This record gives sequence, C-alpha cells and structure tokens, in this order.
Amino acid sequence: MSGTAFRFGAERSYPLPHAGPDARFTESLVNSVAAVLVGYGYPRLGSSADRAALESALVTFLYNSPENHA
Repeated sequence: MSGTAFRFGAERSYPLPHAGPDARFTESLVNSVAAVLVGYGYPRLGSSADRAALESALVTFLYNSPENHA
C-alpha cells in the first residue's frame, strides 16, 4: 500500500453500475489479471475454486452489488 489515506469526498470511478451482462468481463480478463498477479510473485491459480474466487473478487470490485442499491 502507498500509505495514502482515503480522502473522504474524493470522487470514485468504481464500482460501476451493473445493469446486466458486460461484454468486457471475459475469461480473458480474468486470465490477464491472474497473469499480472503471477508477475508480481503471487501463486498461479491452482484450481477452479481459485479461479472462481478471483472472478468473484473482480465482480465485487467492478460492479455495484444489489445490497448497495438500498
């Protein structure tokens, strides 16, 4: 982490509103993120459960979840 504190009131770009399927969210995107992590010394995805967890984390980061609409 950079040590920079979160600035309240700072405009955020993420999460994005999620109204349905997004053609940008592909298997290739998940593979690319996994490859970047490996490049930084993190372990390769070892199982389909690892891949599902990474995909879930990306969805959570990228899109508003239904709970956020309350």
